[in-house]
Amino acid sequence: MAAWLALHIDTVPPGLESVELMLSNLGIDSFMVEDEGEFRDFLEQNQQYWDYVDESLDKAMTGKCRVTFYVENNGQGLNTMAAVRIALAALKRDHPEYAPLIMTVDGLEEADWANNWRAYYKPMEIGERLLVLPDWEQADPKGRVVLRLDPGLAFGTGSHATTRMCLTALEKAVAPGMKVLDLGCGSGILSIAALLLGADSAAACDIDDKAADIAYQNAALNGVGRDRYTVLAGDVLTDEKLLEKLGGGYDIVLANIVSDVILALAPVAGRFLKPGGLFICSGIIDTRADELRAGLQAAGLTILEERSSEGWYSFTCQ
Repeated sequence: MAAWLALHIDTVPPGLESVELMLSNLGIDSFMVEDEGEFRDFLEQNQQYWDYVDESLDKAMTGKCRVTFYVENNGQGLNTMAAVRIALAALKRDHPEYAPLIMTVDGLEEADWANNWRAYYKPMEIGERLLVLPDWEQADPKGRVVLRLDPGLAFGTGSHATTRMCLTALEKAVAPGMKVLDLGCGSGILSIAALLLGADSAAACDIDDKAADIAYQNAALNGVGRDRYTVLAGDVLTDEKLLEKLGGGYDIVLANIVSDVILALAPVAGRFLKPGGLFICSGIIDTRADELRAGLQAAGLTILEERSSEGWYSFTCQ
């Protein structure tokens, strides 16, 4: 089995900067760009070295704009692939003019992602009370609260540092009777955990409509019904109808997303929270931690606690 997988994202020249920013927000800063514009510049600057350019090469580069990056062929790498896939779907929805916005993987078909990384996804003890258990595994809970999960292609297995930090902060904050909101829910791991840890009800949303189905499936694995759990699809930053459906009065709002989205959410977090409620956010690469800290404070939030792990940060705010 190859140690690394090569991932390619194809777009058009106007979409290149947005793809690079998307990857950077996910902590992926090492990538290679193949761009028709750079190819033309290269030809212009070095024309003294040839009299003609091979027609097939010229045709191959016409309109080409591809970003290539690499992930390890293990559970962490495949989790990163899932996060990129979800972010790419959002970019494609918001900017259809950047099409094709297609991601391909050398040596691994998209349909095989879930099955391939299952081999690396094992039971995980998180915090003091939780045991995240893949649905195909068995383990002695040893008194812990068991959260069964089959994340499919949605982000959120518990293996990523950002998710673990959110779960640890949530475990400390949640109490019986609370109402919780999970923004960018992915697999539903955070909101389902909140319910298992004692919350009375939870709502969740994600820009990927597939995530809603996966979150409901995972809720069912844990005996959580739709009487206590609601999952919606849409963008809370732009969809007023979605905002109305979600409402407010939440004791805890969770956002394990990317830095730019958290910065955009911070000023409107109060719309969801009840007085004294907590905003727990993660998905923040260490190089942007200072920026996020300042942004949260500028939005009127007080940072009560921060965590860091494996180059990522999370903040608990009020």
